[in-house]
Amino acid sequence: WEGTSITSFLLVAYKTKDEEARKGAFQALFITGGGGIALLAGLLMVSFVTGSTEFTAILGSGDALRNSAIYPVLLLLVAFGAFTKSAQFPAHIWLPRAMTAPTPASAYLHSATMVNAGIYLMARMNPALGFTDLWFFLLTGVGMTTMVLGAYLGLKQNDLKALLAYSTISQLGLMMAMIGQDIGIACKSLVIAVLAHALYKSALLLVAGIVDHETG
Repeated sequence: WEGTSITSFLLVAYKTKDEEARKGAFQALFITGGGGIALLAGLLMVSFVTGSTEFTAILGSGDALRNSAIYPVLLLLVAFGAFTKSAQFPAHIWLPRAMTAPTPASAYLHSATMVNAGIYLMARMNPALGFTDLWFFLLTGVGMTTMVLGAYLGLKQNDLKALLAYSTISQLGLMMAMIGQDIGIACKSLVIAVLAHALYKSALLLVAGIVDHETG
């Protein structure tokens, strides 16, 4: 989890003499690293309630977690970690500035792999933490807000990589909202959305990099 944050920091700051690249790298590390600390605290609470750090045991202890007095706190902490990694509002601000990384790195980390880590985490934790009103309203509210905001800001962009960054944010918001629905069709749609996003968004970003290079 933290390996992607560190790798992202190094790649975004690849152009060490570029002040914008250095600022973008620090912002990405600060936000995703802070989310990682929150996630660690949340997972420690999860292991305290379940009495285990084994993932299979945690997934099988959904009732114990949902009935725990600290359920709202641990859910908010775990969700915050996922929100920062997957550029959900209001932690979305790091992703557009991270596009100063070399285009292949942006395609791999920021459109296809790193940002989907938070989506994957919340989807996998659904059996343990889902099926509550708080889960529904938190993920749906944050996801839909992120989707609409990303789409709106994307319409205002002229740079291809910035446009792809905000469209990525919008799609990540949609996927997060899907997780919050706790219905079969939403889960199936999520799998298709993650696969499609990983395949075509990274390819589009590489094309955008080629166009930027050719046009100077």
